[in-house]
Amino acid sequence: MFRYTHALVCRVPVAFRTRAEIDLEEARRQHEALCRLLRELGVDVVELPPDELHPECVFVEDTAVICNGVALITRPGAPHRQGEVDTVRAVLKKELGLPIVEISDEAAKLDGGDVLFTGREFFVGLSEWTNEAGARALAASFPEFSVTPIKVSEPRHLKALVSMAAPDVLCVSKGAASQEVLRRIEREASFSYQTLTVPEDSAANVLSVNGTLIHRSAAEAPETCKHLEGKPELQRRQLSVSELAKVGAGLSSCCLLVRRTRAARTF
Repeated sequence: MFRYTHALVCRVPVAFRTRAEIDLEEARRQHEALCRLLRELGVDVVELPPDELHPECVFVEDTAVICNGVALITRPGAPHRQGEVDTVRAVLKKELGLPIVEISDEAAKLDGGDVLFTGREFFVGLSEWTNEAGARALAASFPEFSVTPIKVSEPRHLKALVSMAAPDVLCVSKGAASQEVLRRIEREASFSYQTLTVPEDSAANVLSVNGTLIHRSAAEAPETCKHLEGKPELQRRQLSVSELAKVGAGLSSCCLLVRRTRAARTF
């Protein structure tokens, strides 16, 4: 579980500076560091060129949901981001050979950053960018898993508040919004998960890749790093994503993780 062969990323465009006060070169260094780390962990990283027409193209997680070797192309909730899916669709299909599923309901809104897959079931954040129709589209695309909508009261994606730290381990922060989402998940879940609770809100978004927990650096989340030092059972690597995180979640939002398998579902 959470073992991956490939990652799709998109380089940071100059236009990214239009989304916030961003040090562009630092954002690019941080993105390159993420790519290097993924490669060190045995992941083949496919890099898309920056798309100047879509300033937030670096946040590729929002464009697709990949599970069991199948890619569901999303319908991003922000209208100005909907064009991002075209390049991602082509690469997932032609370069990675994944079967593609489309959302036919034009009323659906679905951002990948609102989709948490635990390995056993899906939770979908109902947020500014994802609605009930989007959650239904996800459920129709992956009928082998239960799909539970979870209301997100803050203007944040679900995975900014809860993410997977390891198989069957949810990572949340001590913040009120993160704890409320955790309570909702625990009420609705079909499985009992362990919880890793970190001190800083910004540290709730982590990546679990091939046995390694990737989390925010000590410079950005010092209390979380101290907390994790007391857990020697966790194999950890840390990254700085301060500039990327000014617009997105920072870690998970910058990559689409793929596990290619020999057998693929057919439609």
